Amino acid sequence: MRLCDFSILTFDTYGTLIDWETGIWDALQPLCARLADPPTREAALATFAQVESACQAATPDLLYADLLAATHRMLIRNWGGEPDEAESIRFGQSVGDWPAFADAAESLAYLKRHHRLITLTNCDRASYRGSSARLGDPWNAILTAEEIGSYEPSRANFEFLLARVAADFGGDPGSILHVAQSLFHDHVPAKAIGLTTAWIDRRAGRGGGATASPQEAVEPDFRFKSMAELVAQHRAERA
Repeated sequence: MRLCDFSILTFDTYGTLIDWETGIWDALQPLCARLADPPTREAALATFAQVESACQAATPDLLYADLLAATHRMLIRNWGGEPDEAESIRFGQSVGDWPAFADAAESLAYLKRHHRLITLTNCDRASYRGSSARLGDPWNAILTAEEIGSYEPSRANFEFLLARVAADFGGDPGSILHVAQSLFHDHVPAKAIGLTTAWIDRRAGRGGGATASPQEAVEPDFRFKSMAELVAQHRAERA
């Protein structure tokens, strides 16, 4: 199996292409600054992962900006802080400020010369615009939780992806390689629906972070530490 065998590459954005852990941590600094006993970065991200995934399961039709604001309110309660509605709203609107990984835009620009590129994201369209711009607006299609009505890891999101690929690009599951960092949000449901997957293991095998742990074992078909490493293998295949 080769990367070049696939005509369509589908991507998770946050954690894979956008450094959401840095973005989340930076956006939490106003809250942390006023806590008597602020959490460490790793502890804050782990709590965020638990709270965000619970919010997504409970309110699948909530726009991501509003869901992030709700997550922030719950973090305040968990950490014993004083409510600050304006601060929670600003946190919800921070997605566009989250930085891209250094290798992301260049890697996507290269891959776009050889494949159609689609992102399947838990974000809403308005919040995603800033992230797409940071990545060089490389997408042939942007599929958001806003239009699907549910959040990954829901199977419905991947069924929506397959339907759009078939309708818009004439592709079938065998033409798709799904590229993602999150085992929980992406690899478990993608493999369950029959997709081939590539794991961008940005945390280099370390658990935790802003992504919830998967409830079942999953084995991606490819594994890379970065997008740059994926591109290097792609170039080698074409040499």
